[in-house]
This record gives sequence, structure tokens and C-alpha cells, in this order.
Amino acid sequence: MAKTPDNQDPPAQLSGEMLTAHLLGMLKDWNAYGYDLVQRLNESGLGEYNKGSIYRTLRHMEAMGLVSSIWDTSASGPAKRMYSLTLAGTLFLQNWLALLDVHRGMLEGIFAAGTTRKKRKNEA
Repeated sequence: MAKTPDNQDPPAQLSGEMLTAHLLGMLKDWNAYGYDLVQRLNESGLGEYNKGSIYRTLRHMEAMGLVSSIWDTSASGPAKRMYSLTLAGTLFLQNWLALLDVHRGMLEGIFAAGTTRKKRKNEA
């Protein structure tokens, strides 16, 4: 993995469905411009995101029916695309969170079993 200028490992970045889930989560109670979403992702501590790749992801999400967008022409200057969560996006996010919860439970079980084995080994 490439190092940053100060010789630190760069922060991990979300990709694929994890990025989609984060974007959907950001849109849960908030309509946003793509620029705002990029800015919030960059501020999240997960590294800098390429605006173009986020916009491509948003277009893909729209094609899948997870988000919808409209051109906002209310402000002066160029029109900006405003993104909103759809019902399908809400369901995708709910399912994603439920799946994460199942995985969390499985990992907790694995860690608990490992701790139990260590205790038994130390007692013997």
C-alpha cells in the first residue's frame, strides 16, 4: 500500500456496497447535492474521495432506483443535482444494516469462543 507524504498508511476508503450504504445513510433524513455528499465523506475520516467516482456511484445508485435526483435551479449560478433517498434505497439500507447486525453477532460469538478456549487452556 502506498504511504502518504508523512510516511503514514493512507486511511481506508469505502467502496462498493459499503460506499453505497454510507451514501444512503447520509441521505436518510437529508436531501443533498453530490458536492455535499463528497464533502461529508471526506470529513468522515475515511480519506479523500474523488468527486468523479462519487458522482458515478450516485448515478449508478439512481439507475438502480436507490436514489432519485432533480435539478435544483433555485439558486443563482448553474443548476445542481439534488439527491434523495427512495423507498428502494430505504429498504436496501435497512437490509444492509440487518446484515451487518448478523455479522456482528457472528463475530461476537467467534470472539467469545476464542476467549473461552484461552481460559480453559490457562486453567489446565
